[in-house]
Amino acid sequence: MDTETADVIGHDVTTITCVCGNTVGKDGLIQANSEGVPVHNGDPTQVPAGLASWPADEDLYTLCPSCGRVYRDSVIEETGTAPVAFRVDVAAGPIAEAIRVHWSLSS
Repeated sequence: MDTETADVIGHDVTTITCVCGNTVGKDGLIQANSEGVPVHNGDPTQVPAGLASWPADEDLYTLCPSCGRVYRDSVIEETGTAPVAFRVDVAAGPIAEAIRVHWSLSS
């Protein structure tokens, strides 16, 4: 099976163009943990319900909220490539709720 790979400029995670066509400037991409759950980058004692804490080891991923593809930031930063690490269901369950919470805090 071939690995899907997003377009990325240089080694910059903010320049990802997801396989589905989503970008930071289009429908947004979200920093997530190793399970694909959007993370909270504020006060670690006040993580909003539904979001994950910022990983202590800084092992971050980038989630496409449009299609559920998740990219590992360290791979992008090291290699300049953006293979899909895994996929999550963005339409239902805890990931969908976390995306809603993330966007409500961002607006």
